[in-house]
Amino acid sequence: MKTEYDLSQMKSRKNPYASKLKKSVTIRLGEDVVGYFKDMAEEAGVPYQSLINLYLRDCVRQHRTIDISWLSNQA
Repeated sequence: MKTEYDLSQMKSRKNPYASKLKKSVTIRLGEDVVGYFKDMAEEAGVPYQSLINLYLRDCVRQHRTIDISWLSNQA
């Protein structure tokens, strides 16, 4: 095996699995929620949709759950 390889002549190609990595969905979010993430995304220098995805991915990894019992108390 060589210690170094010259990749400068190598042709790039698109990842054939890239479309399988993310799924496009339509979701309705409150203006305040979108504004919150847009402000944070601007500070971080990332697109706000990517920031929302990162936050939700963190929720999945941490197995976070939400207590929505207060919804049943409204009438």
